[in-house]
Amino acid sequence: MAMIFSEHNSTTYMSEPSSSLASQLQHAAQAGLQSVQQSFDAYQSAHFPKRTPEFFCLELCGEAGELANLEKKRWKGKAIDDAHIADEAADVCISLMNYANARGIDLGNAVRMKLERIERKRAECERNGEIY
Repeated sequence: MAMIFSEHNSTTYMSEPSSSLASQLQHAAQAGLQSVQQSFDAYQSAHFPKRTPEFFCLELCGEAGELANLEKKRWKGKAIDDAHIADEAADVCISLMNYANARGIDLGNAVRMKLERIERKRAECERNGEIY
């Protein structure tokens, strides 16, 4: 399997069947997210007051809005530092972890199941000559 790294540090896999890539992604998402989510839960519980899922949901919306605003500014031609965007993206991730933990959502399992549904739909579209 050939791996190509883009300028944005993402990896593109070539010469690999889609179903194999989907399976790899599903496994990696579940294993990796569960560990990260558990660590976030332990950190949040040890150092911050207990908050409701609603609080974290609103925090998540606010952080996503800040990220979207930076992207809008960049889209309009304003120079926005990549580090600032990365910082806001991290805030979105942290807020999502805290929300999922407060709501009792196993993100690793939820993402794995969602990826399974996406892959089924994508494969069906491919069989029908459609683009997903």
